[in-house]
Amino acid sequence: MEFIDYYSVLGVSKNAEPDEIKKAYRKLARQYHPDTNPDPQSNKKFQQINEANEVLSDPDKRSKFDKYGKDWQHGDQFEQAQRQRSQSQPFGGGYSFEGSDDDHFSDFFASLFGGRSRGGKTAASRGQDVNASINLNLSDVFNKHQQTFHINDKNVRITIPAGVENGQIIKLKGYGNPGRGNGPSGDLFITLNVNNNTTYKRTGSDLHLTQEIDMYTALLGGDITLETLHGTIKLKVKPETQNNTKIRLKGKGFPVYKVDDQFGDLFITYHVKLPSNLSEKQKELLKQMKEMDGE
Repeated sequence: MEFIDYYSVLGVSKNAEPDEIKKAYRKLARQYHPDTNPDPQSNKKFQQINEANEVLSDPDKRSKFDKYGKDWQHGDQFEQAQRQRSQSQPFGGGYSFEGSDDDHFSDFFASLFGGRSRGGKTAASRGQDVNASINLNLSDVFNKHQQTFHINDKNVRITIPAGVENGQIIKLKGYGNPGRGNGPSGDLFITLNVNNNTTYKRTGSDLHLTQEIDMYTALLGGDITLETLHGTIKLKVKPETQNNTKIRLKGKGFPVYKVDDQFGDLFITYHVKLPSNLSEKQKELLKQMKEMDGE
């Protein structure tokens, strides 16, 4: 990146007082403002003026710019690394720079942030991590299966374990961006977006379902057939089953993550549906039942 001397941009000296910097900025901002100066080069100059003012009018940023020059934005990282290096030397030895500060700072920052060292060799640095996502359906993750996708010019095949959760992250070590100077590759982090495409509500490895039954089955009992993720099952409804009765089917829920052949439970809540459009005869029978119940 080309070094921009902010003092030169504003036309002030390195010893300029804050009021002098403010005055110079206002004068140049009026001169090069895009509203009064449509020249494209003026627009670029205006951006540099704003950037220079932002740095030089902030005491902390100005101090770092004065100390580190073009690497001022990495000043905090440099100072932290310097402290760590100092602490690692038992006799308190720190960095010693001789000659051109600019050369030494550049060498240090190049090695710290993955650039080149003074000898021309690329400093070893770890590659960046990569984030990706896969969209799945709840019915997909009921069984362990494989997924293949393309990233970083590679076809990556991964095994999705049964029972993964929505938002779960899988880490693949070394599948991120390549390192520099023989440095290790970064890692690949895959977020699993699991869409519930079923009628079940999932809570961990348990499943919940509301099942509608008619009034006659609720009162008299009977058999119903239910489609589950485990297949078709037949349930026996007890006579006089009340609305919102909940039953538990052990082991008929969702797979427990990374535990073979172990499943949560399926909880079924019965919703009793009352009949509509009753005939006169049906109404009469219900009245008779009501009268008998009151005896």
